[in-house]
Amino acid sequence: MGRLSGKVAIVTGASSGIGRATALLFAQEGAKVVVAARREAELKQLVSEIEASGGEAVALAGDVQSESFAEKLVELAVGRFGRLDIAFNNAGTLGEQGATTNVSKKGWDEALAINLTSAFLGAKYQVPEMIKQRGGSIIFTSTFVGYSFAFPGVAAYAASKAGLIGLTQALAAEFGPQGVRVNAILPGAVDTPMYRDMNDSEQAQQFVTNLHALKRVATPEELARSVLYLASDDSAFVTGTASLVDGGASITRS
Repeated sequence: MGRLSGKVAIVTGASSGIGRATALLFAQEGAKVVVAARREAELKQLVSEIEASGGEAVALAGDVQSESFAEKLVELAVGRFGRLDIAFNNAGTLGEQGATTNVSKKGWDEALAINLTSAFLGAKYQVPEMIKQRGGSIIFTSTFVGYSFAFPGVAAYAASKAGLIGLTQALAAEFGPQGVRVNAILPGAVDTPMYRDMNDSEQAQQFVTNLHALKRVATPEELARSVLYLASDDSAFVTGTASLVDGGASITRS
């Protein structure tokens, strides 16, 4: 029996990186998974991989900035699998980079819409369905950037991701009595397309690597295991946390 046997999960940002690795692990641990992202071809490939390994999954391509998309994901989970127990609201963007005073309002608004407002919209429809099941687990992907570490040139990213921590705490306090747990993971550097976009030279990647006590960056699969813990009953008394999964970056000064 897997740790998520009999449970139904939504994973956004599932076409690559942490989302993809987590969807695969959730399915491996027995969950039926609804995977979401903008790229339909990548989602179809993911569903094929899950089904080939004996799991169950369904994909819905769309934009997490859309409230109707958030509603449709929950409707799909319930319509296809009968319930919703877990939501990993992971979709995100690095957003417009550069000196904060040069960031456009459009770039700022887009980062907040994708990284923060989409999480609010997801929870808006996920929480009521979880309450029907007498509980569930919602997980957001925040970051150590803007929490325990600061980088210049990524103000919109840092602010939007930091906002997820406040949302996590508010939701946890509000819906804890109904059995809904809400937590955020705060990854350090993870070897994903976003990481490589942000650190596009060997020198930049070496600098970031050295920020971590472990002197390496994480794999998406390592982050997925931390998400699995928060999704499963292993963390039944854990809610409202900003959980650092940062390879010691928050405590390293050498």
